[in-house]
Amino acid sequence: MHRPSYLDLLESGELDRRIDVLYSILESCRLCPRRCGVNRLRGERGYCRSGREPMVSSYGPHFGEEDVLVGVGGSGTIFLTNCNLRCVYCQNYEISHLGIGDVVSEEDIARYMLDLQRRGCHNINFVTPTHFAPQLVKAVRIAAAKGLKLPIVWNCSGYEDVEVLRLLDGVVDIYMPDVKYGDAEPARKYSNAPDYFEVAKTALKEMHRQVGDLKVDDRGIAYRGLIIRHLVLPNNLAGSEKVLRFIAEEISRNSYVNIMSQYWPAGEAYKYRELSRYITRDEFHKVVKLAEELGLTRGIQPDQILRFRFKL
Repeated sequence: MHRPSYLDLLESGELDRRIDVLYSILESCRLCPRRCGVNRLRGERGYCRSGREPMVSSYGPHFGEEDVLVGVGGSGTIFLTNCNLRCVYCQNYEISHLGIGDVVSEEDIARYMLDLQRRGCHNINFVTPTHFAPQLVKAVRIAAAKGLKLPIVWNCSGYEDVEVLRLLDGVVDIYMPDVKYGDAEPARKYSNAPDYFEVAKTALKEMHRQVGDLKVDDRGIAYRGLIIRHLVLPNNLAGSEKVLRFIAEEISRNSYVNIMSQYWPAGEAYKYRELSRYITRDEFHKVVKLAEELGLTRGIQPDQILRFRFKL
């Protein structure tokens, strides 16, 4: 088993320093690019509608993630409540928009992580973690002192602040951002973030600087690196060509890119005619073909393409 780098930060005392800095950011919150400036330590709430206490919707082994995370024991997912992006079509709408979940402590989250490790999971997968970064890093510190040795996956929207990412350097082993849009107008209309692509490009470069291309062990299980997700949207609203060209030309052609076909009109997508349908087989295959032409083949799963071929 590869040793997570957060254990070195724990032993040196650097992890405690990082936690202090992250909590200080909550006084005038700038954890994400929205930089609301509210004092979350006093319970004030900004765009993500989150205060001082973390909230968790659920946790457990997950077998629907990428093969390199799932293995035989599953990915140890912890679903955080609320979100700093809140896309209108969010596939986890009840969690991100409606705030379904329970207030917990950092000690509770540490206990969840140790339980997932005991149950044989290959990693700890924080889902939508950005707005609770200080609390999660503190939970890692508590769990690591009690024997946690699994890699940490930062499963995020891609709308990340570089200052915060630098504080996660050595804490996170595997970054797994979405890259949702290549154009400003859809990002504004569906996620209230017209700067999304520019922010995401800077964030991905920092993530790649920290962890590099994805690395797997002799079992095929990921232990460090970058996994990029791109959800194909109807009517090319995701701007897939711009996204994939950026990854190939400015990150790495050896990037693990999961092109996802599972879009469905969840949440408030019904309010937008252009979003109110599933994607077609041709829309999906066009994006896959472009990825192949650009050399981004590591994350393409032939069985996924076959399953989608018979979906419609």
